[in-house]
Amino acid sequence: MTFHSIGLDYIIGKLIFLVINNPYVCFLKLLYVYHIENFIATIPVSQYKTEYRDVSKFIEFCKVCPQYKKSWACPPFLFDADEYLSNYQIAYILGTKITLPHSFHSSTANSEELIKATERIIKAVRLDLDIQLLRVEKQLIGSKAFFAGACHFCSKEECTRRLDKSCLYPEKVRPSLESFGFDIGKTTEELLGIKLQWSSKNHPPEYLTLVSGLFTQIPVEKIEAHFPELFSKVKSNKKGII
Repeated sequence: MTFHSIGLDYIIGKLIFLVINNPYVCFLKLLYVYHIENFIATIPVSQYKTEYRDVSKFIEFCKVCPQYKKSWACPPFLFDADEYLSNYQIAYILGTKITLPHSFHSSTANSEELIKATERIIKAVRLDLDIQLLRVEKQLIGSKAFFAGACHFCSKEECTRRLDKSCLYPEKVRPSLESFGFDIGKTTEELLGIKLQWSSKNHPPEYLTLVSGLFTQIPVEKIEAHFPELFSKVKSNKKGII
């Protein structure tokens, strides 16, 4: 497992980039100041399937989700998941730990407001994360990304699967690890050293955890080097706008 922090110079450069290219996301990141740590673990796909996958257990959680059969990023898939995974040899598991701002824990906002604020933070982090995963996937021929959770390219109500029509963004949409039956709780604790936290009534967790993946056909030397925005060589204990 490898861990790096993100430096202030990177933060400033990233902020300038966002102001120019996506002022909406920039606004969210200014509004919600949070702390991010990224972790990465490497494991053979065969071992990851054997020790961290339980399709029969986790498909039951998918079935009670409102997105089941209604999103192209969710099961049931139009392809065989086992055959899909058989194309890859190495799994690089990426953990993104988002420590929420102190204002969340001292907030008098109701639970609905806190949930919406948390969702906005996740969406902002995912926007950057998904773009980087697709970029690296393109660089590493024969690799495939797994996103951290539900698809964000369309709103839940606008996914064309609800109308039995083809996906609007097939070149971008990727499944999540959990949709393939992987145990995210076990993955985070044993491979990434992060214990999942859950919110309680009107009290958000101390931190959120996103788990993505990049599966490759061959081992990749210094995989962190392909994610310079996540694993900067410049270290800093103080992080704000990410």
